[in-house]
Amino acid sequence: MSHADVGRADVGRAVDAVDWTAIPGPPGRYEPEAAASGLRALAEATTLLQVAAAISCLENTALYHGHSGAVFPAAAVAAPLLLDIVAHAHPRAADAAIDLLELGLRYEPHAGYTRIDTAEAAQVPLCCAIAEQIRARADLLAGHGEQGRQLLAEAGPHWRFRVHELFAEAQEVVVFGTADGVLPRNRFPVEVHAARRITMAADATADYPPDADTHEAFLRLTAMALDRIRTGAVLYSATCGARVH
Repeated sequence: MSHADVGRADVGRAVDAVDWTAIPGPPGRYEPEAAASGLRALAEATTLLQVAAAISCLENTALYHGHSGAVFPAAAVAAPLLLDIVAHAHPRAADAAIDLLELGLRYEPHAGYTRIDTAEAAQVPLCCAIAEQIRARADLLAGHGEQGRQLLAEAGPHWRFRVHELFAEAQEVVVFGTADGVLPRNRFPVEVHAARRITMAADATADYPPDADTHEAFLRLTAMALDRIRTGAVLYSATCGARVH
């Protein structure tokens, strides 16, 4: 068995290990069994027809509703599996997997299905959860030509900021931490995720761009009391959090 065959077999086992029925989705549109069968089919696809059939399944009933441009929570769960397909599957299937990941950043979720828990925080906006997975495989995507590099660029605005230290200054709270993705230049709204819940929203400004090597940065949060945020909190874009189909 070749290395590629082993990789595709690993993807299949990872797909089967997910309980797709436990992932919520809009009734009548999300079909859990289609997520499993579509991902397995894409991992094994080598011809254009096989790739097209797998995409049709994944884009219309499993991860997305392509006709209306909606993303389901299953797309965030599938993101690392799609990245494994990029790493191990046929080039046609790998290109299709990147296209599917891009839809997860662009499409909007249905009300009631806009967030998902991650290892980092609870109730993360779907687009931000997908962007985290994309950035985690930056080396893979950077080596996949212009298409992979473009996906990394599109993940940038779906940023995340981890709070390492904080202190009060006048009417603001200043937080020091590390940023993943691209922070906006001017004032921008943020969600504060702490203790496995969203505690509140605030406006933020970055005094300086994040350090290019360490990604460390300071943010100033307005209209926030110091006791409402803590070390270890994670900030996400409130613009992303407000997205709904």
